[in-house]
Amino acid sequence: MLAAPLTETHLEGIPVQHGKVRDVYDFGDRLLLVATDRISAFDWILPTGIPDKGRVLTQMSDFWFDRLDVEHHLLSLDVTTLPLPDGTNVDELNGRSMVVRKSKVVPIECVVRGYLAGSGWKEYQQSQSVCGIELPRDLVNSSRLPEPIFTPATKAEEGHDENIPFERMCEIVGTELSETLRQKSLDIYQAAAEYALQKGIVIADTKFEFGQVDGELILIDEVLTPDSSRFWPEDQYEPGKNQPSFDKQFVRDWLETTDWDKNSPPPEVPAEIVSQTRAKYIDAYHRLSERAFAWE
Repeated sequence: MLAAPLTETHLEGIPVQHGKVRDVYDFGDRLLLVATDRISAFDWILPTGIPDKGRVLTQMSDFWFDRLDVEHHLLSLDVTTLPLPDGTNVDELNGRSMVVRKSKVVPIECVVRGYLAGSGWKEYQQSQSVCGIELPRDLVNSSRLPEPIFTPATKAEEGHDENIPFERMCEIVGTELSETLRQKSLDIYQAAAEYALQKGIVIADTKFEFGQVDGELILIDEVLTPDSSRFWPEDQYEPGKNQPSFDKQFVRDWLETTDWDKNSPPPEVPAEIVSQTRAKYIDAYHRLSERAFAWE
């Protein structure tokens, strides 16, 4: 019997912003990012959460922040370093919370694609390009690209992020910053993808977010998780079709088998799909981090 998923957190008196998955509490010079067990698909938050999903995302991010040679926002996973309100349920927050540096968020999703999938594959079928980047004409669904490409998107508080050409990103945040973010994103992806392949996982694509603190560019939010990336099992990879995955694509695929019209509230997710999704998230964490998952 799985524990009930945590879909909402409460810290009395602390300013909070609720995202699709995270609740962000403002402690002045620091933020508390709480990854709930909410799961979204097709721009909707589903009515059924995935138990411990938020803990997997947090522990995975912690692993990558520790491994990657890049400045980032994570200060601690210990929520008691913050002046929490009296009566706070610390057990509820443990494992799913990050104490982070507050930064000025760059309003761009920094997407890197090593393989042709998702919205990139849809765009390629129409134009043989992705975000204005011309690609070879003989590619198929899930093809490995000749080299990773940087395909930025605008950040959406609600609804779907919109892919944009690099030139449009330069107009939004400036050419110098755009070029720096492109190179940083490609470098981080390359290092992570090479490592993941050694662990039997293809990172098909991922998205990064960055912020600025006193002029310093830092990696923020989650990083290289099953929510922000497409993870495929390397031993089952076969171009020309959709791939089995360790990420929430599994839930999207189930939704596609229902009669949901994607314009009305989505259906409850069956217990079997919930259990399998949780297992996929934890499996990806085990493979990549080689760490125990304390809530298994």
